[in-house]
Amino acid sequence: MPEDRSPLREEWVLAGGTPVFLRRSDPETGAPPVLHLHGFAISGAYMVPTAELLADVHPTFVPDLPGFGRSPRADNAPTVPALADMAVSILDAVDVERATIVGNSLGCAILAALAERHPDRIERAVMVSPAGGLHNRPLLRAMAQLAADAPREPVSMATVAVPDYLHFGMLEALRLFVAMTRFDAATALMRLDVPLLAVLGTRDPLLPPPERIRQLAKARSAPTTAAIIRGAAHAINFSHPRELARLVSEFIAGSPLTSDAGTDGRAPVAIIRPSSGPRAA
Repeated sequence: MPEDRSPLREEWVLAGGTPVFLRRSDPETGAPPVLHLHGFAISGAYMVPTAELLADVHPTFVPDLPGFGRSPRADNAPTVPALADMAVSILDAVDVERATIVGNSLGCAILAALAERHPDRIERAVMVSPAGGLHNRPLLRAMAQLAADAPREPVSMATVAVPDYLHFGMLEALRLFVAMTRFDAATALMRLDVPLLAVLGTRDPLLPPPERIRQLAKARSAPTTAAIIRGAAHAINFSHPRELARLVSEFIAGSPLTSDAGTDGRAPVAIIRPSSGPRAA
């Protein structure tokens, strides 16, 4: 396969009666599948750099949820629970019973709603740069956080984000923002009885306070680990795909997660919160 050719192919699937644009791979390795859930008002395109690094080993699925990116809007305005139900419909459409779910930003809230409504469909959960809840209220505060994040992301991120935001529309963005901040993602994740990995960036202005994340980890009965990527902002799936893909691979394999001092262009990674299960280095 040429080096510039993506292992992900593009197609349309019918999920719950709604057409959904999907990027996918189906390697015959027997490895567990991975579903990537994108963030607020943006398509799955920025999830691709990390997904491509997993796609040769793991069956990998990167949708544009209805109303985002290339996928047409569903009949109703998107809500967090409705988007979680759609994620399950996508798994049904590709004949996947259980998957590791990798969510970024709003995708973490969708993951939490999926855990609350369809816990049997989640094998493992990866929460990357969670957003939503009290830390991102009111709207002006969230807008300031987004504005602070923008210059911390790679310049190339704008080629994905700006067209996606314009396509999504301001009115729908406001409605979805309200829905995202009102959804109690933390409570849903505490009830999720599968291993959870949280991946956080040191320069992410949208993150809740560290003590809130520690409270979540301590309250969960299932194994919970957090990793921090030095220098990363909010869109880790796009800006630090090598670091994130390594963490996800180790996590899915059930291996102890390892810190990385950062060499060969990689950012330093620290394992900061192993709570139970395998100890991290």
